[in-house]
Amino acid sequence: MKSDPLLKALKKTFGYGEFRPLQREIIETSLAGRDTFALLPTGGGKSLCFQLPALVRDGLTVVVSPLIALMKDQVDQLEAAGVAATFLNSSLKASEAKARMRGLHEGSYRLLYAAPERLMLDNWQENLRAWNVSAVAIDEAHCISEWGHDFRPEYRQLSRLRALLPGVPFTALTATATERVREDIVRHLHLDNPAVFVASFNRPNLSYRVIPKDQGSKQIAEFVRKRPADSGIVYCATRATADRLAEALSSRGFPAKPYHAGLTAGERASHQDLFLRDEVRIICATIAFGMGINKPNVRWVIHHDLPKNIEGYYQETGRAGRDGLPGDCLLLFSAGDAAKQTHFIEEMRSAKEQEIARRQLRQMMHYAECPACRRRELLAYFGEDYPAPTCDACDNCLVPRESYNATTHVQKLLSCVYRVREGGRFGVGLNHLIEILTGADTEKIRRWNHNRLSTYGVGRELGRPEWASVGRELLRMGLLEQEKGEFPTIALTAEGLETLRTRRIVMLTKPMETKRAPVTRAGEIACDETLFDRLRKLRKRLADERGVPAYVIFGDTTLRQMAREYPASADALRAISGIGEKKLEEFGEAFAAEVADYLRTYPKVAFSPGKI
Repeated sequence: MKSDPLLKALKKTFGYGEFRPLQREIIETSLAGRDTFALLPTGGGKSLCFQLPALVRDGLTVVVSPLIALMKDQVDQLEAAGVAATFLNSSLKASEAKARMRGLHEGSYRLLYAAPERLMLDNWQENLRAWNVSAVAIDEAHCISEWGHDFRPEYRQLSRLRALLPGVPFTALTATATERVREDIVRHLHLDNPAVFVASFNRPNLSYRVIPKDQGSKQIAEFVRKRPADSGIVYCATRATADRLAEALSSRGFPAKPYHAGLTAGERASHQDLFLRDEVRIICATIAFGMGINKPNVRWVIHHDLPKNIEGYYQETGRAGRDGLPGDCLLLFSAGDAAKQTHFIEEMRSAKEQEIARRQLRQMMHYAECPACRRRELLAYFGEDYPAPTCDACDNCLVPRESYNATTHVQKLLSCVYRVREGGRFGVGLNHLIEILTGADTEKIRRWNHNRLSTYGVGRELGRPEWASVGRELLRMGLLEQEKGEFPTIALTAEGLETLRTRRIVMLTKPMETKRAPVTRAGEIACDETLFDRLRKLRKRLADERGVPAYVIFGDTTLRQMAREYPASADALRAISGIGEKKLEEFGEAFAAEVADYLRTYPKVAFSPGKI
């Protein structure tokens, strides 16, 4: 370590003895003066990729960040580690902003966090030239792309920074981006022949589960009851649902707060602060919540409603387990949610927007209903293969769903599609096909004479939801296809027509069950839970005294290692991951004393070797 300045700085400031995957390569490339694009999963250590270089290079590193909460949170953590960092945004009083501007002119800071619109103000151009800016980091870089799930027009202005700061290396960072979005980022930021680093999208400590929605608030309450000390986020499609769920959970004894754009700025800030400080452990939120949340000990994420797209779902589930400890991801699935989204899609002005939204919704439905490994499905969406036969951390791998001979049902549905389109007639959607099969008496069926088809009413043995499930599975299997255009009509594929003609046996997967076996928790760190609880209370008290979230003091991973190794002296704490010199000096004595006091009453517990 003595001959490795980067590793020495990492241990001294942040308390870590090794880099995470790709961190060193990204840091060294930036320090060499080259533009860099880095795609690392949530919890993969993106921030360190621009924070550590700022400590070893001269000058100021400017960090572009989209949210006030994210700026304050990262600056709080850097200051706790002894790093001179600051932010400038609308939350500051005029006197505070003036003092920080003076510090920037005097060269007192290594990092400055600011929003893109502030950096583009005309009077800031001279400031940026005067502050000896030696690097620019653009966090949440996917915001620059219209094809991303969180497009922000103000990010497009950042290309002007390239002309303003010639020769300064740029680093663009994001946690989620398809190939198209990556190309957009590089093009719109005018990155010059950037080195591109793409880490694995796999989050091995996260488990994934999907169950049919059946009284969602009750299901969530049952889930939370088993995790009384854990923090979590419930994502909802609407503000009204977020409000209703927060009230329902609170009435059952699980204090929860809503978070959405319908609340005042003060209410949102208050609810977020309560969550960050562990005063409230549950946030019921729309997608407005999350991108600025750096809380590492979120232990679970529930989607009460079907997400609009895989990218949003991946990023939202990624807010669980950022500290590497286990995180549970649960999706409550209802085909009715998809129907609601289809209604919203139909109200979109642009046909192009509708087409993109429909494709994204079909991909999300496929993920929710597929019987395959959910981890493999997620990684495949981002173009990554999962090499293992099973992940052993999703419901489909742990409790594979049974198959059944569905040949008769498949023949009826394929035949119905064929009869509807016989003679070159127009196609219809899946819902109308189901109405034909179940013998519905509707105005459209009478008008189009579909009640005279040979397949009319032949499928009364199944209900509409069951037929919809069969139809969606045949779409996934490629026997049916949804045609492009204004109306998503259903057609037979060549394989579907061959299956109809040959009457080959088709096995389908039985629908999901509400109650399924629990998912294993990857990444668990065995420790003395009684001591861990005492250390957590000490951390909370110290954090409250300083007015910062508890994880700014130490993360759960650090506390669990303390509760495993029993460091009863400040010197012994040096071996614990996540304790840099500044934190050791400020908090070491208090935590060592707590461990020593505990050991006077309780004996040490021996643990078998495991992950730390």
